[in-house]
Amino acid sequence: MALAQRVQELSRYRSDFFGRLRQILSQRSDIRVVGDRFVFQSEVLFSSGSDEINAAGQKELDKLADAIKELSGEIPDEINWVLRVDGHTDIRPVSQASRFRSNWELSAARAISVVRYLIDKNVDPKRLVAAGFGSNQPLDDENTDEAYAKSRRIELKLTTR
Repeated sequence: MALAQRVQELSRYRSDFFGRLRQILSQRSDIRVVGDRFVFQSEVLFSSGSDEINAAGQKELDKLADAIKELSGEIPDEINWVLRVDGHTDIRPVSQASRFRSNWELSAARAISVVRYLIDKNVDPKRLVAAGFGSNQPLDDENTDEAYAKSRRIELKLTTR
């Protein structure tokens, strides 16, 4: 029963958090809420094939960091929560010239870059998790440029450990 109560409390904080993010980032069509996840299209943060966060992406992540820090002061200490940062790519293979051997490595490196950036902005590292999914969870299975673009993303999910 206590666990169910904690999950319900986290759900309320998740709703508040995503509501704030919607307000902060509402002017961008390439950042959206999908179910229980906040989704940044990769192009918002990265150049093609890169894990280096671009200047425009840094501005968006600065807003995210501020929202995370504000929220973390409101969630009671006994709720053991994390923000999971998931990297995703499309199915096209990485370039032969890439330093990454696979999409899986690229997606993981991008998630780690976001986590490092948030840590540099004073987000508590024990509240962050990075995961790479490669091309294994596409949002659209079509073989079109539009479908590929949908699948290249960073997803954020507030969850318990």
